Amino acid sequence: MAPFEALYGKCCRSPVCWGEVGEQRMLGPELVRTTNAAIQKIRARMMTSQSRQKSYADVRRKDLEFEVGDMVFLKVAPMEGVLRFVKKGKLSPRFVGPFEILERIGPVAYRLALPPSFSAVHDVFHVSMLRRYVADPTHVVDFKPLQVSENLSYEEQPVEVLAREVKKLCSREISLVKVLWQNHGVEEATWEKEEDMRAQYPELFEV
Repeated sequence: MAPFEALYGKCCRSPVCWGEVGEQRMLGPELVRTTNAAIQKIRARMMTSQSRQKSYADVRRKDLEFEVGDMVFLKVAPMEGVLRFVKKGKLSPRFVGPFEILERIGPVAYRLALPPSFSAVHDVFHVSMLRRYVADPTHVVDFKPLQVSENLSYEEQPVEVLAREVKKLCSREISLVKVLWQNHGVEEATWEKEEDMRAQYPELFEV
């Protein structure tokens, strides 16, 4: 079944056949008048269908509004994410931030507090590009004071062993441990040789 037939309940006919089916032949002004009447009827039915679908969609929609001081994420397009927001790669995030709202510009635009690295980006955005950020205490990383040496370096300290694994290489088996380091997230944990870690940090393996 063609889309036209599914929508209007009848087969689509060419302009020369938009009149009633029969042997009558329409020519001149009569053809134009009949065609215009059919076009007006089609437009009215399309408008009715669009209005009906819009009423269904509007039930699940609501206007987005933010207050000054709210934190929001900023939606970026793939190309903008690479060139304007310094986010490279196919798996670059669709949103950056969160950023604080400084000012409301009209009914649908907001000014954001962007970092200096975004100096080339205009700081006013349409509401459709914003997503509300809900504060979560787990998102805050509490960094302990670091003992920094004279050359501005510090020693990494392991926190705990997250996992163990045995890697086979030819006739050898190497025991590995996944180590969580101080001041780093779980996603930054590294695989190290268990033998070396036991020698350097024996307290890490004490039960």
